[in-house]
Amino acid sequence: MFRRFQHIHFIGIGGIGMSGIAEVLANLGFRVSGSDLKKSEVTAHLEELGVEITEGHAAENVGDAHVVVRSTAVRDDNPEVIEARRRAIPLIPRAEMLAELMRMKPHTVAVAGSHGKTTTTSMVATVLGIAGLDPTFVIGGIVRTYRANARLGKSDLMVVEADESDRSFLMLTPTIAVCTNIDREHMDYYHDMEDVRKCFADFVNKVPFYGAAVLCLDDPHVQAVIPKVERRRVTYGLSAQADISAHEIGYDQSFGSSFTVWRGIDVLGSISLRVPGKHNVYNSLAAIAVGLELEVPFEKIAQALGEFSGADRRFQFKGEERGVTVVDDYGHHPTEIKATLSAARIGAPNRRIVVLFQPHRYTRTNDLMDEFASAFNKADVLLVTDIYAASETPIDGVNAEVLTNRIKSYGHKNAEYIGALENGPQILGETVREGDLVITLGAGSVHRVGDQLLGLLREEAVTSS
Repeated sequence: MFRRFQHIHFIGIGGIGMSGIAEVLANLGFRVSGSDLKKSEVTAHLEELGVEITEGHAAENVGDAHVVVRSTAVRDDNPEVIEARRRAIPLIPRAEMLAELMRMKPHTVAVAGSHGKTTTTSMVATVLGIAGLDPTFVIGGIVRTYRANARLGKSDLMVVEADESDRSFLMLTPTIAVCTNIDREHMDYYHDMEDVRKCFADFVNKVPFYGAAVLCLDDPHVQAVIPKVERRRVTYGLSAQADISAHEIGYDQSFGSSFTVWRGIDVLGSISLRVPGKHNVYNSLAAIAVGLELEVPFEKIAQALGEFSGADRRFQFKGEERGVTVVDDYGHHPTEIKATLSAARIGAPNRRIVVLFQPHRYTRTNDLMDEFASAFNKADVLLVTDIYAASETPIDGVNAEVLTNRIKSYGHKNAEYIGALENGPQILGETVREGDLVITLGAGSVHRVGDQLLGLLREEAVTSS
């Protein structure tokens, strides 16, 4: 019956999650159209695949669509939403369309968690690809192995990133459900942490009786969920109690790591990673557990993880000029920021770490103000820009200057509020010195600053030569 709905229209098609679904549908032969506020590299790629893209939102964009897909960011007063409802065209959330795609594949993996899901999903897709299993995948970031966030494979395997932010991951029914960790996030959709834990338990219990729930034993909230899981469980972590565990972990100053993997009391072999930090050891353990569940030989898993170079905006090296190294990272929650800075400090123990942080959303800044205040201890210099609103309405008394003052009150000796993001390149240029590691942090538009800073440093080098 799905094939009757030949024309599928996406509102907000340029988003990383929406574009991936649109790409897979286009490659399946559906007529796909979509609109977004601005065209981008993402929409240009979709146009190359035959997707009809319109810049801006208007009722006529809906055209003769049989179904309309909306992203979470699209509001009810969007003219295309109004038009779809006026004409009684099915209007569905992104996750529902993703769930329908998953129904086309008999073996599916969905990776959920407050942090690390993009990298973990990317690792799983890479493992399956290197193993020759040719998976379909839809991921919330660009996988560098494939230079894509989505791909239609020929096998019966599909790997997806599951979004817990609005509970929509409960629409998915994977064969293998992964839970990387659970944290206090998106509390506008949850009553309290008990509600969050219950939601994750409901998610992993969606797997069939022959499936598996892959769970991080070391995360206290995930561990609290385990008694509520009514499906076969595979745990992973650094704990000796985990089914899949890492031992003899070593980190190097090229931002990599190595460790030995155990399955129960059996030593499977060694893994070397090119991505930094303890958090990526955990992410790789999840991918190892999934690979083993799908009967991928450990040697192939080790090869894939050794070749894995990460996902865009996850500790992504932007370049180096005049002895200054620039890295960009998507970290926007205190837990993610701590993990990123810890990885940076391990990889660069004798370098000065300079951070440009763009807070993301007023609600998150307000809800986690104290957690943010202690998240930057491993940064030698911290520059804070104005908050990236992400369509939110400002909250009285919540702004980047207040956040910076809170960080200072918690003991940080070199934190500064710099105002608009546009001030970032110039102020960074005046701040950095040879040997520094610069990290741009945030989920908004801060990633642009790295290239701008490198350009300034390049110009200075030419001028001074």
